[in-house]
Amino acid sequence: MTQTIETFLNRYLVTVSKPGRYAGGEFNQIVKDWGKTAVRLALAFPDTYEIGLPNLGLSILYDQVNRRADALAERVYCPWSDMQDLMRDHQIPLFSLENKVPLKDFDVIGFTLPYESLYTNLLTMLDLSGIPLRSTQRGEDDPLIIAGGHACFNPEPMAPFLDAFVIGEGEEVIHEIIDLVKEHKQIGASRSELLRKLDDIPGIYIPSFYEVAYQSTGLIKEIRHAFNPEKHTITKRFVKELPEPVTDFLVPNIQTVNERVSIEIMRGCSRGCRFCQAGMITRPIRERSASQVLAALERATESTGFEEISLLSLSTSDHSQITEIMQGVMEMSQARQLAFSLPSLRVESFTPDLIATMAGKRKGNFTIAPEAGSQILRNRINKSINDEDILATATQIFRMGWTNLKLYFMIGFPGETDDDIQGIIDLCRQIKAAGKRLVGGRLKIHISVNTLIPKAHTPFQWLPFSNREETARKYHLISDGLRKTGIQIDRPDFRHSLLEVWLSRGDRRLADVIETAWKNGANFDAWNENFDSRKWLEAFQACDIDPEFYASRIRETEEILPWDHISSGVTKKFLVREYERSCLGEISPDCRSVCHACGIQSNFMISCSEIRTRS
Repeated sequence: MTQTIETFLNRYLVTVSKPGRYAGGEFNQIVKDWGKTAVRLALAFPDTYEIGLPNLGLSILYDQVNRRADALAERVYCPWSDMQDLMRDHQIPLFSLENKVPLKDFDVIGFTLPYESLYTNLLTMLDLSGIPLRSTQRGEDDPLIIAGGHACFNPEPMAPFLDAFVIGEGEEVIHEIIDLVKEHKQIGASRSELLRKLDDIPGIYIPSFYEVAYQSTGLIKEIRHAFNPEKHTITKRFVKELPEPVTDFLVPNIQTVNERVSIEIMRGCSRGCRFCQAGMITRPIRERSASQVLAALERATESTGFEEISLLSLSTSDHSQITEIMQGVMEMSQARQLAFSLPSLRVESFTPDLIATMAGKRKGNFTIAPEAGSQILRNRINKSINDEDILATATQIFRMGWTNLKLYFMIGFPGETDDDIQGIIDLCRQIKAAGKRLVGGRLKIHISVNTLIPKAHTPFQWLPFSNREETARKYHLISDGLRKTGIQIDRPDFRHSLLEVWLSRGDRRLADVIETAWKNGANFDAWNENFDSRKWLEAFQACDIDPEFYASRIRETEEILPWDHISSGVTKKFLVREYERSCLGEISPDCRSVCHACGIQSNFMISCSEIRTRS
């Protein structure tokens, strides 16, 4: 079959768009001897090569697995539509880039799922591989199909399609999975025996082992383990200390969305923004030291030749050594003529010392996130900054020579009024006036206004999604209020947001909708030119499921939610308490200064006090 794949590529690759998506052979690629390696993993990203190759999560797993002598990891991305058609016409199965091996021949296929609009692409990749879509249809010769990533914190809509989910961080659990698969192959154990053993690994969710009962109202009555009544919850995996960062990044064959060295300097966030799922599910904070970060940046630029570097985290300026890191990055970027992508910085932590380190930076874009237009609403979402601080920060940015400023806002928050919307308009106009006074006609201000999607495992998970008419009305208020200011405004397609709402807040019954939409032709739903909301609405209708049940309904705090058996380590009691504080407009201070008993310390038997005192 490998020879057939090679022959196919030699003959037809030049006929598809962007052939480099399928060629492999990148600088820093790792190719192992297939026949001499005990366990073989395909790391799959269900979007195109140029989207998936820079993904840090996949890069970390590729590095971790290939460090082992007894295992190999090869990559596969979702082929574009023209390549899909060609492969089907010539009966060519989906294959890995390194050894050009059909995915069906791997022991494990691990999908990275950072967001929900990739779900139909995952089905496409299984179908192209000749692997049954549903776990109950797979036989002894089929690979184990697992998934991990932020979208897996509500795994239920995709539950019937996956054999297992990894809940949380993968650096350690991936090795436990490999060890178990290796043992399974050596003793010739059955597929069901492998799944039973996987079920014993902390952080692994086997959806076929769980039964869901529903009330006549459509609400969930019970979620229980079919074999072990005592097993109620799957708690996420996390690594207590971040491992050495990846530095031998793959250098792409074609232009990708990011072509830079990206080093994660910190994982987790202590701010507690009530709308932010990432901030809740990645707790607790773990930092890499300034020396470790700078050494990694130096090694990575040498091993890749990339001419741009960036720092990754949820709240980069909250790092306890951010000033030292920034000083080192500035020196490195100037000495080596490297571009530096400045992350979005929090207004609260924009200190004079931090500002001083940026004095020599080439002036490109600067990004800050006020999120809401009034102090009252910022209190509700637990973002403790005021208009004066935001305006003072923007003014300082302009004084330092920046001419391009991007501002992030959201609408659809609980208790939001037209006064809050007017607050966005007034704040943008004030920032525009300050910028024009300081940098003149070179000023460019760009605002992004998104609609709140109440995500699982956040204090806002019980809220409804804003309806189309109200959302459109608020966007029009902002557009009219900023007319003739020269401020550029971005807003999402409401239909895209609605799809994310359905899939991120849905239950197991949505699997039929996903499969039906896929059969209707839904594919690459994250791409504007491919997304067709009618295919999804027709799928809901065909499955006799009301999409509004998942979007506009207020959930009671006592209700069993589809993801209640999945634990991020943050307790539901804490989320309810934060939800109530939001209704009262109360701020919860940064958890590095005050412990709010969110559940992380008790669930993981760790102390967060060292993290708090470090800053």
